Amino acid sequence: MNVFVAEFVGTSLLLAMGSGVVANVVLNKTKGFNSGWIVITTAWALGVFIGVVVAGPYSGAHLNPAVSIGLALAGDFEWMLVPKYVLAQVLGAMFGSGIAWLVYKDHFDATDDPGLKFAPFGTVPAIRNLPSNLLSEMVGTSVLIIVILYSTGPVLEDGRNTPIGLGSLGALPVAFLVWVIGLSLGGTTGYAINPARDLGPRIMHQLLPIKGKGSSDWGYSWVPILGPILGAAVAAGIYLLLGVGGMV
Repeated sequence: MNVFVAEFVGTSLLLAMGSGVVANVVLNKTKGFNSGWIVITTAWALGVFIGVVVAGPYSGAHLNPAVSIGLALAGDFEWMLVPKYVLAQVLGAMFGSGIAWLVYKDHFDATDDPGLKFAPFGTVPAIRNLPSNLLSEMVGTSVLIIVILYSTGPVLEDGRNTPIGLGSLGALPVAFLVWVIGLSLGGTTGYAINPARDLGPRIMHQLLPIKGKGSSDWGYSWVPILGPILGAAVAAGIYLLLGVGGMV
């Protein structure tokens, strides 16, 4: 397990769970059909949890180009590692969404609406207003990155603040963070807040032989890529401007 493999596997797990829950909720004849937004946001958050549990000890579990770029802009991550991380994240997102498609293939075939067939792969705004959609992605990602930058690990009260490892439980805070962003800010665009999470699956939607599929909506695809990157830059700028931070 090296950093590339860790980011690939962690992001694959995230997307298998994330694409999987959307498929479960929107595709015909599933057990979870029409179970709603709470189910979707909860599973995405728990998908983050399991991805971080697996990848965290080896790569820091960014699982998101906006996280890698935001940490690099804040001076907490080496720029030379960013391309490797981003490539692993995009490929992992492609693989994970492909797994979800295989699992739910019969239900994709049983669904007639091309829009519902696309939903497990890419985000679509509730109201298409590109400047507003871009702002939504920026704000959601800014919240994600600024909280990550200011997160601190538990320490032992021994006068030296010796760090205490929480093991897998250390993945819970970021899972809760993604959960609340989805519940509070995700209703406008579907809260990509992660360029790999949208781009990788969108590519898979384009490539896979999905019966009756429609457009992959490439005209919108730049929003969930640029918005999170700009949001990460804003968060890093705030972090550096205030000059006080915690440990990632």
